Amino acid sequence: MDARIVVLGAGFGGLELSTILSEQLGEAANVTLIDKGDAFVFGYSKLDVMFGRETPAAVRLPYRDVVKPGVRLLKETVTAIDPDARRVTTDAGVHEADVLVVALGADYDYDATPGLTQDHEFYSVAGAERLAGAVQSFSSGHVVVGVCGAPFKCPPAPSECALLLHDELTRRGVRDDCRISFVIPLPSPVPPSPETSAALVEAFAERDIALIAGRRVTAIDPQRGAAVLDDGAELAFDLFLGVPRHRAPDVVIASGMAEEGYVPVDSATLATRFPGVYAVGDVATVGVPKAGVFAEGAARVAAKGIVAQLRGEDPPAPYDGIGTCYIEFGAGRIGAVTVDFLSGPRPTGTFGAPSAELRAQKERFGAERRARWFGR
Repeated sequence: MDARIVVLGAGFGGLELSTILSEQLGEAANVTLIDKGDAFVFGYSKLDVMFGRETPAAVRLPYRDVVKPGVRLLKETVTAIDPDARRVTTDAGVHEADVLVVALGADYDYDATPGLTQDHEFYSVAGAERLAGAVQSFSSGHVVVGVCGAPFKCPPAPSECALLLHDELTRRGVRDDCRISFVIPLPSPVPPSPETSAALVEAFAERDIALIAGRRVTAIDPQRGAAVLDDGAELAFDLFLGVPRHRAPDVVIASGMAEEGYVPVDSATLATRFPGVYAVGDVATVGVPKAGVFAEGAARVAAKGIVAQLRGEDPPAPYDGIGTCYIEFGAGRIGAVTVDFLSGPRPTGTFGAPSAELRAQKERFGAERRARWFGR
């Protein structure tokens, strides 16, 4: 029970895993949780920031509030990972681990899309804050919401962006002077759930939002105001709201753990090919979307597996790959999709039509995690 457990990344995966280890092992957990940031932000809060519903300060949950028995949270930047030795180097020193969990998420690869810069993306708090002024002052012209590659975090989020943009322009009485196009490389907004996709497509049609599915943005020409698609077509724009291509952080790729941009894991246990090393969340390839709720579910299984191993108990049930994502349909309406990715021969999804109950569920989702992880 004296195992040294080092967890890299304090997002959904790292926070949930550390919380479970603390609950199960108490002061004996001996967890070192490392993150380069000083606060956590729910992914959906970035749209709240861009559309002026929340300030950047209001959506930040400081890591100083994470106080759990057996867990030490350090603000350090990981500079090297040796998965064979389970050794982590940071800008503050070296951490040796008996069990290492990599939960560093996915980074944005701007260089993969020529012309794309941080000024175009809304998938970070800083990006959403930069674009907030442009969105809230936009009064005429063509807005392109464009995804530059798949997989990407929170698959419904670009659809939500387009719908919430319609609301913003309508609220200010300028919608008739604006066009909105939405480019997504997936064949439909939510491929595992045809019913969810159909509901979103209908919502786009009702709002005169042009959906261009099965295409990705391969380049941006800011001077000409043009987005180049993978079939060679171009879309002229006055404002581009982009989702950059994703990949594992540079430090993970340099470690030799990644294949084709991400860390492969056993989908049942989240174990990597390196003994004593796990990977959870967006950094891993496990057959589920890159979304917080799936990182959290994977972390639960990894945490229970670690505890079982330390106690010499039977391993837990395998990761089921089931998660629910809430979807903003605009006009204050919130729907949901629950998808089962791993239990059957193919993923299946269940659509929850927008309702007051689902709005309340989303609010509880955030409140429960604020209380569980941050004591709020």
